[in-house]
Amino acid sequence: MDVFGDLFRGVRAHGSLFGSSALTAPWALHFVDGAPLTLCTVLGGSGWIVPDDSEAAPEWLGPYETVVVRGPSTFTFVDELGTRAEPVACGRHCATVEQGGTRHRLGWSDGGGSGAPTLIVGAYPVRGEISRRLLDVLPVVLRVEAGGTGDAVLDHLAAELATDVPGQQVVLDRLLDWMMVCTLREWFDRPGGHPPAWWAAQRDPVAGRALQLFHAEPAEPWTVATLAERVGVSRSTLAKRFTTLVGEPPLTYLTRWRMTLAADLLVEQPSSTVADVAAAVGYSDPFGFSAAFKRVRRVNPSEFRRTASGPLGDGGRGSLAAADRRRV
Repeated sequence: MDVFGDLFRGVRAHGSLFGSSALTAPWALHFVDGAPLTLCTVLGGSGWIVPDDSEAAPEWLGPYETVVVRGPSTFTFVDELGTRAEPVACGRHCATVEQGGTRHRLGWSDGGGSGAPTLIVGAYPVRGEISRRLLDVLPVVLRVEAGGTGDAVLDHLAAELATDVPGQQVVLDRLLDWMMVCTLREWFDRPGGHPPAWWAAQRDPVAGRALQLFHAEPAEPWTVATLAERVGVSRSTLAKRFTTLVGEPPLTYLTRWRMTLAADLLVEQPSSTVADVAAAVGYSDPFGFSAAFKRVRRVNPSEFRRTASGPLGDGGRGSLAAADRRRV
């Protein structure tokens, strides 16, 4: 498993819902859930994403352009800046299975034409401390232009939205996951960008291989010597290359990663003892593990388990609404 894949594994669309509606300009849809991550893209037409966060600028969305908003910020989709429209609140209550699932109309009349904008909004719960590390490197709003790898995904989304067949919900959820991955990849790789150190380090033959090993086998009794042997370089080469590219020594990174894994295990496996969790992340001595956990997390494992509030997001249920908009 690579670093990005590991951090993304708790980010999943689930139960994503679609609707189709026509609006008369001026219009404004206020998405009020404030999900940890929300993906917005338009298949056709255009509009503005206006974040409620005062530090984030409005973003214009044209065909096949995508914006990701990081919660708890909420936002509004409007026909134009300064619109006279009264915002219509949209959230989980706007699109539930009980209200019709993929055929729910969000309360507006059917309509739309060839020029009608189609907005897709995918709200993502984010589970646990592992995926929180991904959130921590993202801005409140990020934008990706059309013309990238996500365009093909949107073509599939458009085709799937035009049907109503068994298994459609699973397909839509996975297409939205695919779209989120493509969007984040392109944003991290954008010219002039400043991606997290581990993103660039993944492509390095030395540091990248070491990161792969840490993430694939976190419980191994790693030392710099054993890691260097597996990577196929000297200890000094490994230590210098890893520290330069990742920004911290190999075993420091490993300890922080183990404590992140342990934090999620403590919450997700309440029947496991501290010793069980310690063993799962490479510590034969639970006292040594507890000391390391407190040093990194500033609280001991038992206290962390008692006070942890559980997963970010909405308990594993995502929401997604797609609305066809047109000016009439």
